[in-house]
Amino acid sequence: MVYAVRVEKTGDPSVLTHVDVDLPEPGIGEVRIRHTAIGLNFIDTYFRSGLYPAPNGLPFVPGNEGAGIVVALGEGVTDFALGDRVAYAGPLGAYAEERNIPASVLVKIPEGVSDEQAAALMLKGMTARYLLRETFKVDADTTLLYHAAAGGVGLIVGQWASALGATVIGTVSSEEKARLASENGYEYVINYKTEDWVSRVRQITDGRGCDVVYDSVGKDTFPASLDCLRPRGLWCSFGQSSGPLPEFNMAILSQKGSLFATRPTLFNYIAERWELEETAGDLFAAVADGTINIQINQRYSLKDIAQAHSDLEGRKTTGATVIIP
Repeated sequence: MVYAVRVEKTGDPSVLTHVDVDLPEPGIGEVRIRHTAIGLNFIDTYFRSGLYPAPNGLPFVPGNEGAGIVVALGEGVTDFALGDRVAYAGPLGAYAEERNIPASVLVKIPEGVSDEQAAALMLKGMTARYLLRETFKVDADTTLLYHAAAGGVGLIVGQWASALGATVIGTVSSEEKARLASENGYEYVINYKTEDWVSRVRQITDGRGCDVVYDSVGKDTFPASLDCLRPRGLWCSFGQSSGPLPEFNMAILSQKGSLFATRPTLFNYIAERWELEETAGDLFAAVADGTINIQINQRYSLKDIAQAHSDLEGRKTTGATVIIP
């Protein structure tokens, strides 16, 4: 039997139930891994609450990100061996001591990267990578705005974008988070609780606006994020921590300066094996050369997963959080 956390009905953190489950032998193309660390991400709360439906319905084991040791191999698996340190981002099922998972979604963890770093990196780090290198190619001529700058993705984006030479602006909700963002690549940090952040962005950019706004907040920052963009700038909405966006007329993009808008998700950027290997390779290289310093600011036991969700949704966490099985 394997200890796991399961959702049998969607709702608040209290629906996270603790169970012992039978784990069969890994199937064709699968491996079994024993988790050493599990990532905590806002998308976990979306599945738990029902905002995002679980692909295979109820019940399900949540969690999209983890790292561990290969302990069994299914038929046809040749790229991994017993004892390999591996990490992944998706599919659901991470909130468990052990799991079976398709070998095709795993990557080997290189020397110089710890299991906890890998578990905290895969979803958030690969998200940062596609945002900065694919959705919009950030360089020294880029001015960007990132909401929730002290969050897990935000701290990685700040460091990486700064290393690329960009002018990096971030919003936060407290002075403590402002300090953290400033220490992680943000040249300008705006506390939206005490400042008019749209006016401040306009002031910082001398009225020009930003080339790209990265917005994982959703309802609370729309449509004001559009007012922070230059003509033909890009609004990248990739999350909704404050709630879903309201329905809106696309004409607003024209009215605000012929803006571009996109709603990307990581899994469309790593759908092919070569894309996953390239994305993870770039990420691990950025950790190895010091471009990115991963800070594990919170650790929870898997038995305390409901508290972890409550703290995450209450914006009581900063940077990366890992769950220890």
